[in-house]
Amino acid sequence: MAQPIIFFDGVCNLCNASVQFVIKHDKDSLFKFTALQSVYAQELLSKFNVDPSKLNSTMLLEDGVLYTKSSAALRVARKLDGLCPMLFGFMLVPRFIRDWVYDLIAKNRYRWWGKQEQCWVPTPDLKLRFLS
Repeated sequence: MAQPIIFFDGVCNLCNASVQFVIKHDKDSLFKFTALQSVYAQELLSKFNVDPSKLNSTMLLEDGVLYTKSSAALRVARKLDGLCPMLFGFMLVPRFIRDWVYDLIAKNRYRWWGKQEQCWVPTPDLKLRFLS
C-alpha cells in the first residue's frame, strides 16, 4: 500500500503552514507531500482528469482515491497525533456545508495569509517526504 500523498499550493502561506503542522503531528511519517505546481503533481493528477493549475484545494490521494477540500483535510487530521483526530467528527456535517466553509477560506487565503514568490523548500531532513 502506497503512502498517502497530500497535494498543496506551494506558494500559499496558509498551505505551507498546514504542511508544516502535518509534519509536526505526523509522528509515523505516514504522509508524503507534493506542491500542486510540481511536475509530479501535474502528471499524477492528470490520471484523475484534474488540472492542478485550476485548483484552490488541498487534496489527498489515499488508497487510490482522490479526496478534495474538507474531506481531504479531515481525513489527514484523522491520522495525526494529539487532539487532531477529533476533527474527523466534522465528517458528520454535510459535505456541501463543510466545503462552503473550505471554499470561503481558500478563496481568501492569499489576501488573509499572503503568498510566496516560489514554492517552499523543505529542509534536507524533510526532503525525502516530498515528491517533485
